[in-house]
Amino acid sequence: MSTDLPPYFNISPDAALADLPDPTDVARFADLAEACARGRADLAGRGLAEDGRKQLRRFSTWEITRYLIPVASAHFRRVLKQNPDLPQGQSETEGGAKWFTLDEVLRLRAFFAAEGSKAKDYLPYRPERLPAKIVAVANFKGGVGKTSTAAHLAMSAALDGYKVLMVDLDSQGSMTSIFGGTVSDEWQTVFPLLARHYAAHLQQDNQARLDRGAAPHPIDDVMNDALKLRTQDLVQSTHWPNIDLIGAQLNLYWAEFQIPVWRMQARGWKLWDALSDRLAEDGVLDDYDIVFLDTPPALGYLTINGLSAADILLVPLGASFLEFDSTGRFFDMLHSTFRSIEDGENMAARALGRPEMAFEWDAVQAVITRYDGAQQAELAGLMQAYLGRALSPHRQDVTALIGQAGEQVSGIYETDYRDFNRETYMRGRETFDATYAAFKKLLVAAWRREVLAAESG
Repeated sequence: MSTDLPPYFNISPDAALADLPDPTDVARFADLAEACARGRADLAGRGLAEDGRKQLRRFSTWEITRYLIPVASAHFRRVLKQNPDLPQGQSETEGGAKWFTLDEVLRLRAFFAAEGSKAKDYLPYRPERLPAKIVAVANFKGGVGKTSTAAHLAMSAALDGYKVLMVDLDSQGSMTSIFGGTVSDEWQTVFPLLARHYAAHLQQDNQARLDRGAAPHPIDDVMNDALKLRTQDLVQSTHWPNIDLIGAQLNLYWAEFQIPVWRMQARGWKLWDALSDRLAEDGVLDDYDIVFLDTPPALGYLTINGLSAADILLVPLGASFLEFDSTGRFFDMLHSTFRSIEDGENMAARALGRPEMAFEWDAVQAVITRYDGAQQAELAGLMQAYLGRALSPHRQDVTALIGQAGEQVSGIYETDYRDFNRETYMRGRETFDATYAAFKKLLVAAWRREVLAAESG
């Protein structure tokens, strides 16, 4: 048995002092932020193309026929040979495997959907004349895999053929970094959409005030500028051909201070409807199939807007006591927050003889992330017993590929399987593919319910 003392014994104060840097002042935070920015640019730059933008890799025939288009490899090659106008891919070596861009994969999928077997689902389920589904990924505990889950679901959906809009509501901007977005200030975030919603309310309220002879509320330059912007003005393309982005950066956090000021000035402003109203009014829900909202790890005004706008709410959490407990408190805060809004609105509605309002979501589901079956099976089973169908039966496993993909500032679907052991790659994909399958089941069911309701109504 070792007799060595633990390292926290016998620490010499003088030796410790020799290692202690000078006291830190406020200016040092700027130095640290600048150092992190340089390092972040260096890391991100390792996945960028020559023009400084992130570039999505190509996909091999093996990947396409295994994961993207449900046909045999031989049949796939035969169809390409018979149709020389279709994308033929590129070979990296003489006589080597063919590799295709995702744009080309989408064109090929459309061809198979039009000309191939009607018994196969070449295109994902998407009812006509129904709006996009808005999906919020939220939990007020950090480190639960919220942004990673949202990003990989968006990539999965894009590979499946859906057109996706990512909306980053977190001023840390991690989702924006994943998709290579550039955001110079808050006017390239959702902030002007919220300001525009408030300004439109003021315009309507001012007309009512003028009608009764009262002085109107002033509309400042911020609101006048916001009234000129549409959601489409904020959307930027990404290195994924069917994923667009409304990004975020640090100044977006200003919204958390500005929104309550606006609310104090106009008590009738329904701040929780700002994001959903603007997305709908600008036709965004007709331009896309799925809108993913990555929310901040706090139940602030931006998160409330995201949750209010959402049709589907996903709540990632780890299989640990603390995360289970924290998630319970998150649901409790959701209840008290949205019940308070309902009670306040409906008290006025009843007094005025108007219909009452009620928040409703197509589905709310918790998802276990970073799961280690050898260590967490018992606790995960207990969580499942208590939450029942509100907890996805699929648990997103930890694999070596997840860690390596994170080190490369890439999503798992962005990594080249040749950089890994083939078995490791397939196992890493399996857990994220299964996570997407569980989500897609909710998505398809929600749309189907709307279709049947419309037919019966």
